[in-house]
Amino acid sequence: MNTLTTLSDLRAARLSLKGTVGLVPTMGYLHEGHLSLIRQAKAECDHVIVTIFVNPTQFGPSEDLSKYPRDLERDLNLISPLGVDIVWNPTAEVMYPTGYQTWVEVEAMTQPLEGSMRPGHFKGVTTVVAKLFNATQPDKAYFGQKDAQQAAVIRQMVRDLNFPLEVMICPTTREADGLAMSSRNKYLSEAERKAAVVLFRSLSAAKELYESGERDAEKIRGKMKEILASEPLAQTQYVSCADYDTLAELNEIKGKALLSMAVFLGKTRLIDNFILG
Repeated sequence: MNTLTTLSDLRAARLSLKGTVGLVPTMGYLHEGHLSLIRQAKAECDHVIVTIFVNPTQFGPSEDLSKYPRDLERDLNLISPLGVDIVWNPTAEVMYPTGYQTWVEVEAMTQPLEGSMRPGHFKGVTTVVAKLFNATQPDKAYFGQKDAQQAAVIRQMVRDLNFPLEVMICPTTREADGLAMSSRNKYLSEAERKAAVVLFRSLSAAKELYESGERDAEKIRGKMKEILASEPLAQTQYVSCADYDTLAELNEIKGKALLSMAVFLGKTRLIDNFILG
């Protein structure tokens, strides 16, 4: 496994890879969700590149960039047995050199949901992902369904900019009680961790309602809100029942829909989602 920092070293190593290349972009502090993406890439591609970069441009002024968990040695130990060819761990100076002024933005799709709560977040995400695609030249790129809006935005960017690659969205990896795995889960106190399963319960209840025949999107949203409100430690930021492709809020579910939410447990903000249809 080749662990690299500079862009020139990455490009030289990339040239040596013959056959298909799968990219798994991460911000590090890896968990089983990330490892499942790496295994999927390994199963489908001749070579795998993992990037580890805590991207400063997707964090807002009041967000947790300085506190975001980092442990490169731990990450490399987790990756090492998986047969990865290259781990690229660039610095902020490599990604955003002095005088940097170029950005990639997807417009309408980044306005609702996470975009409304975290202004500028997706501008940072799409810019860094475009740069990672350009640097690594993958045939396939692997992302988790947990970040559902991010996945939709990246799919749109790839279509719009004619990137010659396939975006692979893999299922959310969950703890035994249903909580979606996230690097931010480590911030939860014991009580908050127990309470956090309310996100999964809320989505599950809404899915049951849908499977029983309910197609009124407001009733589906209402069910999610009702379950979340039953947990005193949970503070709901938003719940959504939106069109899967456009992310526009629905009145009636007629095709594929995305249920999603953002909830605070103490100071920790968690997101989760289910796909209907």
